[in-house]
Amino acid sequence: MKVAFIGTGSMGSLLIEAFLRSGALHPHFIYASNRSREKADGLAKRYPGLRAVSSNVEAAAGSQIIFLCVRPLDYPLILAEIADVLDENQIVVSITSPVQIEMLEGRIPCKIAKIIPSITHSALSGASLCIYGQRILPEDRLLLEQLMSSISEPVVIDESETRIASDISSCGPAFIAFILQEWAEAAARHTGLEYHHAIRLGAEMLHGTGKLLTGGGFSPEELQRRVAVPGGVTAEGIAVLRARLQHVFSALIETTHRKFEEDLSKLDQSFTKQAGQV
Repeated sequence: MKVAFIGTGSMGSLLIEAFLRSGALHPHFIYASNRSREKADGLAKRYPGLRAVSSNVEAAAGSQIIFLCVRPLDYPLILAEIADVLDENQIVVSITSPVQIEMLEGRIPCKIAKIIPSITHSALSGASLCIYGQRILPEDRLLLEQLMSSISEPVVIDESETRIASDISSCGPAFIAFILQEWAEAAARHTGLEYHHAIRLGAEMLHGTGKLLTGGGFSPEELQRRVAVPGGVTAEGIAVLRARLQHVFSALIETTHRKFEEDLSKLDQSFTKQAGQV
């Protein structure tokens, strides 16, 4: 099975390395292209058998699955470039949220899926968001979800849910890391606990909490009840968080959705411009 990755930047290379580490793909299955050839060549050197090719057309031609790991505004040019070597039996997977499935189905003959990954896949964990186009068959879904289950927990969602789901699964690691950083800095400032010790404690806490909320049988409400004894320290702390964070997450969602709408508008203009040039 030939699997192509067009774009080997941060997320493209992360996916390749995760699939290889998990054993889901062998290097000989992978063809990689990138605007800067050096990045693809670097992957080929680290993983003998992986083929760094000189063009996106060479990567896409004959591939069963083609992962598009490029910036949203690069999609119109990439699609125009590879369209002639694609057919109805291939699966093109977009990994970026603003690019809508109908945009892709209107320009290339392939089966289309959108799979939004997360940096957590580098640890072979986290959720991958799976959205499918009208041409995707049950066996195509099975193939993609088997592949993604080697590095993540595939979760099927509607395309209308992409932004909010991505906020949690893909942006979430950065948001949580920021909160942990702020917490650790405050701990070091106010108590003398060394910053790196606070980070280590927080990281282990997050790891364990994740296990409790996934395989441990706890809901967020149950976990709070078990830890926050009435009148205790934890309960007092939760009262502070409830008072101070009441509007933070609503503002966060409003901000990310506003940026998403701006990106959609720019992308629509880019696709329209490209169509006019054809």
